[in-house]
Amino acid sequence: MKQKCVAIAAALALLAPALASAEVKVGILATLSGPSADVGRDQYDGFLLAVEQGGGKLGGQPVRLIKEDDQARPDVGLAGVRRLLELERVDVVAGLTFANVLVALLGKIGATDVPFIGSVAGPSTTAGSQCKANLFITSWQSDAPAEAMGKYLTDRKVGRVAVAAPNFLGAKDKVAGFKRYYRGELVEELYTPMNQLDFSSELVQLSAGRPDGIFSFYPGGQGVTFVRQYRQAGLHDKVPLFSVQTVEGTTLGALGEAAIGSIVAETWTPDAGNPASRQFVAAFEKRFGRTPSSYAAFSYDSARLLGAAITGTGGDVSNRKALTAAIKSATFASVRGAFQFNRNNYPVQNYHVYKVVAGADGKPRFATLARDVLVNHGDAYAGQCAQKAG
Repeated sequence: MKQKCVAIAAALALLAPALASAEVKVGILATLSGPSADVGRDQYDGFLLAVEQGGGKLGGQPVRLIKEDDQARPDVGLAGVRRLLELERVDVVAGLTFANVLVALLGKIGATDVPFIGSVAGPSTTAGSQCKANLFITSWQSDAPAEAMGKYLTDRKVGRVAVAAPNFLGAKDKVAGFKRYYRGELVEELYTPMNQLDFSSELVQLSAGRPDGIFSFYPGGQGVTFVRQYRQAGLHDKVPLFSVQTVEGTTLGALGEAAIGSIVAETWTPDAGNPASRQFVAAFEKRFGRTPSSYAAFSYDSARLLGAAITGTGGDVSNRKALTAAIKSATFASVRGAFQFNRNNYPVQNYHVYKVVAGADGKPRFATLARDVLVNHGDAYAGQCAQKAG
């Protein structure tokens, strides 16, 4: 009997390293085609960079990434997440680009213990009444950047503003956030189809009321088209453009001179001065040959967060609830500096306002206009989260 126990113990000792080095499967569900494909591409590349920097590992464990393109369509996203959970049996799902897709996935998220770590979409419902213990968002709740812009314009007494955004939940959340903090007059509020790429008639309508500024949110390729047409219509010289996630890393290169003069609100841009951010920007530009967007930065943070959580579990991700708890409490070097989750698994963070200017090389870059417009800012919906998520 004693010899048998010794043999079992020896076998378990040999088995433990094999278990600890088991491959971690991460499904990346993102919008990888269509007008906003650049957003999903940056999400994937940001996550990939962190894995590559770890020698193909996170938290010391080998990682395999499995891509699914949701095409910004809820039905396609739902089919994709089913494949990831039921066929691929992933340990974690990351990405999550559009709010309408994320909301469609809530039933599947709530029915599994697999953790989801989103790096763009942050719809109000998932931050409040439909928060999930296994859903984490590393970007922001959708309202928050727009709240910062609303406060900035109110502080500077910009009295009359027109608003334009695509017609989907995430965009309406941003407009709601803007209105929550803006105390001036809204002279126009327009919502356009998600795939629209001709804004000529909308620009005429937006400028007809002679606003003191126009506030917009158009992600990816829509943002490029909107800003170009804004300048072509001569509005840049007449009406300032204030935006969130319209002029950013994925669009700056394509926009070139057309972006100069735009004013944006965000929690991070490539000019952030902390060491983790500088390292990330340099590595991303070297690896992919372009400037990273905040989407890439938030996804990079997602991977770093997951790596810290895997370390916290001792490398064993088979216990999903333990992994979820480790994600909630993990500490890592964020590109934004200090990072913490609110009770609803959304970040508490600072927001700033930037202006796009011409750099010394003539290329557009972000220059800080106002730091800490909102400080240690939690979203407006955390109190509606019935339980402390995670």
